[in-house]
Amino acid sequence: MKVFLAVFLLAFAACVSADCNKLEGLKVKLQWARAFGTAHDRLAFGLELWKGILREHPEIKEPFGRVRGDNIYSPEFGAHSQRVLSGLDITISMLDTPDMLAAQLAHLKSQHVERNLKPEFFDIFLNHLLEVLGDHLGTNLDFTAWKDCINHIIDDIK
Repeated sequence: MKVFLAVFLLAFAACVSADCNKLEGLKVKLQWARAFGTAHDRLAFGLELWKGILREHPEIKEPFGRVRGDNIYSPEFGAHSQRVLSGLDITISMLDTPDMLAAQLAHLKSQHVERNLKPEFFDIFLNHLLEVLGDHLGTNLDFTAWKDCINHIIDDIK
């Protein structure tokens, strides 16, 4: 019986750690609110994120031609940045409501499919997002929680 219980607990722990559980979702929501901030802080967060992405991956500018991806300081790109981050904000707020989250992710996926974005762009976004979050949150960043939760979001949008 003890062996069965140990195997069950290990399997359960592996399952929980492979996905975004409730505690991780709550941590992500709280850390996101702290890092993303309000008003002007959100514009600065977006600028910091996209500056890093486009500096290291200039090939990503092309899909953003419609929103002036050549000039991240333009009002068009600033508005685009805030739409992307607001979509992420809404999605993160739904981490504890699986049905609403699934509907939101399906909606976001349909938007991204019609724009023909390469799957690797999502991975680049994720890596830079985690870097900027680390800059904002320092040692408070729960990297494991973020990886579990954000991978769930990103994988369902790709």
